[in-house]
Amino acid sequence: MSLDHAASKPHDRLAAALSDEMDAVNVLITDRMASKHAPRIPEVTAHLVGAGGKRLRPMLTLAAAKMCGYSGPYHVHLAATVEFIHTATLLHDDVVDESAQRRGRPTANLLWDNTSSVLVGDYLFARSFQLMVETGSLRVLDILANASATIAEGEVLQLTAASDLATTEAIYLQIVRGKTAALFSAAMEVGGVIAGQDAALVEALYDYGDALGIGFQIVDDLLDYAGTDAIGKNIGDDFRERKLTLPVIKAVALADVEERAFWVRTIEKGRQEDGDLDAALGLLVKHGTLDATKSEALAWMEKAKAALAPLPDHPIKPMLLDLAGYVVARVK
Repeated sequence: MSLDHAASKPHDRLAAALSDEMDAVNVLITDRMASKHAPRIPEVTAHLVGAGGKRLRPMLTLAAAKMCGYSGPYHVHLAATVEFIHTATLLHDDVVDESAQRRGRPTANLLWDNTSSVLVGDYLFARSFQLMVETGSLRVLDILANASATIAEGEVLQLTAASDLATTEAIYLQIVRGKTAALFSAAMEVGGVIAGQDAALVEALYDYGDALGIGFQIVDDLLDYAGTDAIGKNIGDDFRERKLTLPVIKAVALADVEERAFWVRTIEKGRQEDGDLDAALGLLVKHGTLDATKSEALAWMEKAKAALAPLPDHPIKPMLLDLAGYVVARVK
């Protein structure tokens, strides 16, 4: 999801405040994605890394550590770890989704092949665990290993639930918490752990990342129906790919017999015809599910803001507060 198109950009302010640390992260990423024996690894990785992206997840790790007064070197290792995990999941996701484009550029699986994408993703996962171990913290290893397993679990759950009209909001939340929020919360949590903070503050960091990640994904799903092409998403992709996201789950729950038959045909059976996207949008508007979804995203962002209350005053803290509001502000 791009964060480029809102009037205010707190992630840019955060990037400026963390510029020295992010420079170090980028150097470490470049160093660790090298391979003496398999030149395709840095080729594939450099293609995805070079496509841009805001590096939000590693910035969260650096922000948490800095806010907690950490002065050692290992927050850089952990930020690079988080980015490697994220990049590995993107490589794998594009294979699973048969994607042809990411961040406006052809995907690695299109330019090379599915095998290269999967194996390079595996390599980045392995590199991420090497970086974790170098911190010498078993707790950090535990957090990020659990997050990696949760991400994979969320993706597998989505495979089985994506086109099943029996999918509930609770299952959707479980998927989102797995495939997106798990890395946000872990990114924040390890920043506090490496800084030696007590359990209450580490839990607050986790809660911020969890709520931010859930709201982030809800907004991303909402923009598939309520956004514009200017945000960098193709409107209706989730519908065309038969993905049940929150706006549609809410509409299915409110559907009459005729409307349910429409969702069965288009989502469960995949028999889509010209005009079906407009019809789907009409049903979402009819039942108010776009507004209801936005309200849920706003509620999660308020939870994220509230979670920061126990954290010490620091120049980065208001940036994280602004970031939570900014994610939802992109929705009209």
